[in-house]
Amino acid sequence: MLSKELWMNRIRNLVGLLGMILPWFCLLGYYLTYANGTVGLTEPFPDSMSITYFVTPVLSMVLTAASIVLITYVGYDWRDRLVNSLSGVFGILIVLFPCADSNGVYETMNITATAGYFQTPVTINPHIHNISAVLFFLLLAFNSFFLFTLGNGEANPQKKKRNIVYKVCAIGMVVALLFMVLPVNFPHKTFWVEAVALSFFGVSWLTKGEIWLKDKTED
Repeated sequence: MLSKELWMNRIRNLVGLLGMILPWFCLLGYYLTYANGTVGLTEPFPDSMSITYFVTPVLSMVLTAASIVLITYVGYDWRDRLVNSLSGVFGILIVLFPCADSNGVYETMNITATAGYFQTPVTINPHIHNISAVLFFLLLAFNSFFLFTLGNGEANPQKKKRNIVYKVCAIGMVVALLFMVLPVNFPHKTFWVEAVALSFFGVSWLTKGEIWLKDKTED
């Protein structure tokens, strides 16, 4: 039977893996839909991960799965449970309330007034979506910087190294979010910012799951 710690590491690795693959599976699904030509997309590259919601089920499936794992994640104490549960809730809200139009998807799919699971107004959905996305990443960054680093790192060289990774990943997520509001423009900016932020998230959780920098065991 697996020990509790080993089981938790597998869960952490699952969450990290889902975060790492999400941008690229969204990109692949969007491109395949574009190449197929049935929807009538005019651009082969999505402006954001969120817009792929309308043309491929990847975002809904992967983000919902990761969010459910976050909500049910036990962790070590109430702080873990609270922060990760809230992260999961906001992750699901990202899926339930779609983003604003980009790539002309709304026009090609004849979406005019309502969208999403609840068919809520397209004028309201983006506000809920964007607020949820910001809070999702800020909570993940908080978790990585303040909660993952708890414990006696000074007495454990591997833990000390992991703490450095956690803090770098947390700062990376926050910096990526700042790029969303900075007057810096480049092609498909939102997609790349989201991809970078999720990559930092994935690395943080894979490190917590001890994919690398494992504690050394004495023979």
